[in-house]
Amino acid sequence: MKLAHGSLVILLHAGLAFANQAATPPSPVLSAPVASVSVGQVPPALELSDKRGGLVKGNLPWNSTELQQGAKVSILFYVAPSQKDLNEAISDALKEAKFPEEKFQSIAVVNMAASSWPNFMIESKLKASQEEFPRTRYIKDKEKVFVKEWQLEDDSSNVVLFDRKGVVLFVVKGKATPQQVTELLTLIRTHL
Repeated sequence: MKLAHGSLVILLHAGLAFANQAATPPSPVLSAPVASVSVGQVPPALELSDKRGGLVKGNLPWNSTELQQGAKVSILFYVAPSQKDLNEAISDALKEAKFPEEKFQSIAVVNMAASSWPNFMIESKLKASQEEFPRTRYIKDKEKVFVKEWQLEDDSSNVVLFDRKGVVLFVVKGKATPQQVTELLTLIRTHL
């Protein structure tokens, strides 16, 4: 097909359409609102199941509403496989602090879509990590759900601390400073 000079081909999400440069572009497709994770707020519920991901142990679904059940203070690491060591200072500080298991939990969500590694390789490493660190809940995010729905940073390391009711107490996107590590530990101790 040959187009006249000055014509423009527009590929629409719903299909193909041809338009002239002078034509008015179509309205953008509206999607569900996205909420950023903010201190003092409970983020919108999200669920990882089936193709979107879920728990490593048992391949069961995981829903963020379990953070609101009042049982434990929770720390959530959302990490791209290539950035797993970026916030090692936080991990080391948590190991050293030895917070009581009945009051504190650690959740590690792996942004599997941020890796060029095949999913079976990542899942194999996650299963080994789950066995080595049984207190941590390992979760697979296969479709960048946390990036899309909570606006966490993609291809990075994010750390979010929740109180017992699921209210965000602390957020760091990227590498935490030593001052942020200290602040995080203080917040955990305060809310246990």
